[in-house]
Amino acid sequence: MALLEPISNILANYGNWYLRGIGVTLLLAVVGTLVGLAIGMLVGMYRVIPIERQSNKVLVTLYKIGRFLTTCYIEFFRSTPMMVQAMFIYFGIAAGLFGVQLNVLTAGLLIITINTGAYMAEIVRSGIISVDKGQYEAAHSVGLSHWQTMKGIIMPQALRNILPTIGNEFIINMKDSCVLSIIGVTEIFYTSQTIGGAMFNVGPPFLIACVIYLVLTLVTTRILGLIERKMDGSDHYELMVDLDGSAYMSNLGQGGQTK
Repeated sequence: MALLEPISNILANYGNWYLRGIGVTLLLAVVGTLVGLAIGMLVGMYRVIPIERQSNKVLVTLYKIGRFLTTCYIEFFRSTPMMVQAMFIYFGIAAGLFGVQLNVLTAGLLIITINTGAYMAEIVRSGIISVDKGQYEAAHSVGLSHWQTMKGIIMPQALRNILPTIGNEFIINMKDSCVLSIIGVTEIFYTSQTIGGAMFNVGPPFLIACVIYLVLTLVTTRILGLIERKMDGSDHYELMVDLDGSAYMSNLGQGGQTK
């Protein structure tokens, strides 16, 4: 009971602060994951271009330079903590090198997006590699270019394969966004820290933060699970033969038929 009273007081007096913190955390996670995925798709597709088959030495050289730069980007952001990256980008590059004072939320979005893009690049690349090579050969045999093959055949399958990992990255971004409090981004951790300082008691505010993170993670996990099951469709199919001899699939679970 001694713990419940300060918690109720915090929620009554600082409830709006926590709502703003939740909003900032979700904004960071959503934008970081979606834009990071876009960056990862571009970098991942670039890294699997079969440029070695080209006879043009200039194109091969330019590709190798670009591949080296993308490798440096991926290795740097995957091998260093995001907290260090935040300090380096916000204080070292933006303020120190260019003399630009970024808005802390803008800086936070930039940092989490670039960081997520590095991880997504390798996730997308692994998803592309997981698609059977025979599909590349079939697409090229009918005259499709590398880009057409990627856009219409390979990437839809690759994205389905890596969907659980993308969801996991979103959850990680929700939790790891707390490191951006070091540059003053007012997400859940920063809000709890501020309230704890005002009360001279950090226990109850961070207990509330734990519950918020737990609820957000559990709800997100359930939603992602529903999306995955929806994309999988029904497992109950039966191969049937029509009167004219053509085969089609009957969805026994829903009663539908697909030729």
